[in-house]
Amino acid sequence: MSYYSPSIEKLIESFEKLPSIGNKTAARLAFHILDATEEETNEFVQAILNAKKNLKYCSICYNITDIDPCPICSNGNRDHSIICVVEDVRDVVAMEKTHEFKGIYHVLHGSISPMNGVGPDDIKIKELLSHLMEGNVKEIILATNPRVEGEATAMYISKLVKPLGVKVTRIAHGIPVGGDLEYTDEVTLSKALEGRREL
Repeated sequence: MSYYSPSIEKLIESFEKLPSIGNKTAARLAFHILDATEEETNEFVQAILNAKKNLKYCSICYNITDIDPCPICSNGNRDHSIICVVEDVRDVVAMEKTHEFKGIYHVLHGSISPMNGVGPDDIKIKELLSHLMEGNVKEIILATNPRVEGEATAMYISKLVKPLGVKVTRIAHGIPVGGDLEYTDEVTLSKALEGRREL
């Protein structure tokens, strides 16, 4: 039995469809929208509609953008011979916040996950290979997440790319800055050992 009117219930259900939003949070968001002025509500709705209408995939890296090619790919100061391969658009933002990477990106839009029915053809691997076939790329950095799916995706791409004569590297994984060895799991510790470098 619902304690809310059908309109409120529908609004709550809509918010619940968003990732990581449970019933209580959905209800809180719904009532926040209902308490907003009509102008604020219209701005919110218009922002969603504009994003859906104006955003597209960059034809080079498949990042989400308002313009094609995206600002990163169209920047002449970036090194277009190095591609950082990531799973998700949010990973591009994370890498850009470091201010360390000066190349361009390729967004896969997922990772290989047979358990979830996601195979190599379901993500942007073919598009990466066709970009590499142009012959201008010297190195790809595989920056997929350090989960089973991310590791499998990195290995799969590595096997496809190596015969093309392009250098393939993987970002290092290990102990976070400020972490204690005592509380670090065995897999992370072994990855930290594998990725060690000379000082």
